[in-house]
Amino acid sequence: MAFVSKARISLILLLCLVNRNGCERTGPFNPAEALVKAKNAAAGKLGPDVKTFNVLDYGAKANGKTDSSINFIRTFKAACNFRGNAMMVIPKGDFLIGPIIFQGPCFNPSSLIIQANGIVKAQADLSYFTGGADDTDWITFQSINGLILSGTGTFHGQGAKAWKYNDCAQKSHCVRLAANFKFNKVNDAIINGINSIDPKGFHIMVTVCRNFRLLNLKLQAPGDSPNTDGIHISKSNVVKIAHCVIGTGDDCVSMIHGSIDISVNKVICGPGHGFSVGSLGHYDDEADVNKIVVTNSSLTDTTNGVRIKTYKTDSPSKASSILFTDLIMNRVKNPIIIDQEYGNRRSTQTSKVSICDVRFVNIKGTSISKVAVQFLCSKSNPCEGIQMNNIDLQYVGPQRDQQPFESNCTNAKVSYVGLQNPPPCR
Repeated sequence: MAFVSKARISLILLLCLVNRNGCERTGPFNPAEALVKAKNAAAGKLGPDVKTFNVLDYGAKANGKTDSSINFIRTFKAACNFRGNAMMVIPKGDFLIGPIIFQGPCFNPSSLIIQANGIVKAQADLSYFTGGADDTDWITFQSINGLILSGTGTFHGQGAKAWKYNDCAQKSHCVRLAANFKFNKVNDAIINGINSIDPKGFHIMVTVCRNFRLLNLKLQAPGDSPNTDGIHISKSNVVKIAHCVIGTGDDCVSMIHGSIDISVNKVICGPGHGFSVGSLGHYDDEADVNKIVVTNSSLTDTTNGVRIKTYKTDSPSKASSILFTDLIMNRVKNPIIIDQEYGNRRSTQTSKVSICDVRFVNIKGTSISKVAVQFLCSKSNPCEGIQMNNIDLQYVGPQRDQQPFESNCTNAKVSYVGLQNPPPCR
């Protein structure tokens, strides 16, 4: 037995030597330290112990015409498989690539750095994305522990030619178009400083990730571009979004099933559909959503302000411990809304998603709708523990009728503290 135990230990040690990704990285992820490294990378101040892997050295062409997909993948593989500290470099210049997957695990002892300063454009033709969006997004990072994507670079999805093929407004189970970025099973990551323009679908997807920071990003698409969510999060925990500017055609930030411990801080949103928890109840066996904080942010000319939305389905789940605080609304159509009849209002079915412990605190600004606060909750599953604390919204829409500026509540248990404008539900 002793011999077997020693043999097992020897095998584990051997595996550690072979796969540094699993054994050499010790201690918890230090976001502050990683952010300093990202800033140093942007300033070209990394030490001599970091080996650089430039896409130009692997055959990429900075002419904006030649497809450099394979060259980007080769560069990533070389950096990812290097047994020391590594940085992949996308220098200034115009690059064209199709859908690519940056696949881990990586063997670096510290976070792999990708420094992006160039302009990277996606192939505009949808025939390049033959797997469908659930299988093929544009740039996918997968199964990586420790990643820093930083720089001043721009990633242009060239989505304008593809948006006419988006049919999600007509189909609840449509095939979404390719996201500019998809992060799948990526842990201990910082995405800092980059720009995303005109994706075919979402700007950024974060799914099955942990300890993930998105900082100082600029995400842009026209206000009428379909389903171009800014940051879309699912099945992930400890995700922090801060100091971002997002103007797009759908939710600036959307947090769906399995989103836990998510914070949105100092984000400028508009145009778009605001900050959204949901849609929930769309799929069977969805994981719960909890510990969501949206704070110190502003919304301008958005369809919605802060919203929780669920489908009228039999899929049970729970959304709880949600805080929207210190927000400024500028000409927002629906500043505060819970909608549990999302998708099919004519259906007699009721939502099985439970909503509780939701606080709206210190929200002020202007509404272009006479109904600035609307809680449309499930008859079979009423909203509970909804708190309104110091709400000060003013109506600035057209004065076409005598309808009062008001709040509407259906199947919701709401408590009030401090100033309430519009007046509380009767």
